Amino acid sequence: MTVLVSQVNRLRKLKPDAVQAVGCASTGDTSAALSAYCAAAGIPSIVFLPADKISLAQLVQPIANGALVLSIDTDFDGCMRLIKDVTAASPIYLANSMNSLRIEGQKTVGIEIVQQFDWEVPDWFVIPGGNLGNVSALAKGLDMMLQLGLITRKPRIVCAQAQSANPLYLSYLRDFQVFEPIAARPTLASAIQIGNPVSIAKAIDAITRYDGIVEQASETELAEACAHADRTGLFNCPHTGVALAATAKLVRSGVIRKSDRVVVISTAHGLKFVDFKVKYHSMTLEDIAPEIPNPPIELPARYETVRDEMLRQIERRFGN
Repeated sequence: MTVLVSQVNRLRKLKPDAVQAVGCASTGDTSAALSAYCAAAGIPSIVFLPADKISLAQLVQPIANGALVLSIDTDFDGCMRLIKDVTAASPIYLANSMNSLRIEGQKTVGIEIVQQFDWEVPDWFVIPGGNLGNVSALAKGLDMMLQLGLITRKPRIVCAQAQSANPLYLSYLRDFQVFEPIAARPTLASAIQIGNPVSIAKAIDAITRYDGIVEQASETELAEACAHADRTGLFNCPHTGVALAATAKLVRSGVIRKSDRVVVISTAHGLKFVDFKVKYHSMTLEDIAPEIPNPPIELPARYETVRDEMLRQIERRFGN
């Protein structure tokens, strides 16, 4: 997003009336980045959000950054249609991933990961997919390294989708011969609740060229993947849980070998989704019976009671 906003900043200095504001449709994270960088540059930002379909933490970020936030009675796909119409008819600059500047910036994710591995390419990249710009961006960065000779082999790419919003997965099952948009159903992974991704063609090209796989995760699978990852010290968002669940499924099936080096790309911090975490551990997630809930234990302020319960829990949880 900083690449895109930097270019808009330059354009506005060259032609002050060329761009009135920068706008995006978002399920939360795009709007957070856009509003932050626009605020730093002094550029007005406009955000179309689907009403009642994102977390409070996702909603408050663009509000705090001063964006014009329009909460619209539709889903992300509806917001996307509206922002495309608005930007086509007015001097509002479109900041969604169909804009090539977004991809030019986002392609660095693959480059930076390979650099951190001392230019040794992982065997797999696993990335959650919604609007699918991130999948094509990842491949674009890898393409550039191959062309420059920085790497000599290709990793494989896995795109992980929520089962409730899985148009790419359904197309993958048909060898990408047919793609049909779907009406995405509600999912805990709200940022990828997208039934008609704008970057579908580029994503299919990337998956095909990188011998890729598309996998899906149910609501239970993504919730448990997050919970088990949290037990290792992580605090991931539900969208990363989709990618973790897909990775686990591919390991169990033997597609990903236990000796393979796998990078799962995390897309947001769990603090944006504390309601999801709280409901998991309080066992109030709809249609999900948590495997490892850890609710707080309420006790009176009496030494003997606290001591006895503490020792009982230590024995139950950690005893031999």
